[in-house]
Amino acid sequence: MRIWHFWFNTFVLSSQYNPPRFVELLMLLLAIAMLAIASFLPDRPYLILGLSLVVGASISILVREAIAPSPQTQVTKLTALLLLFISIYGFADLIYTL
Repeated sequence: MRIWHFWFNTFVLSSQYNPPRFVELLMLLLAIAMLAIASFLPDRPYLILGLSLVVGASISILVREAIAPSPQTQVTKLTALLLLFISIYGFADLIYTL
């Protein structure tokens, strides 16, 4: 029970310290879960939801970095752009296969 209390306190403190980054982390974790489910189940809604969460998180990261740059700005922007391009490629492939 003490371990759960520690993780819950860490969860609450991280959400209060930097809410935009916390929301982006949640979006990316949900996207990973949806894309993992989409790899096992052939349903398109999981894939579409996962890719749209990645697009939203990467755009949010790019906007946040444009407003208030962090110390590792270049790496963060490069990672966000890479995620954005991969998800757009996924959408294009999804539309092409229809």
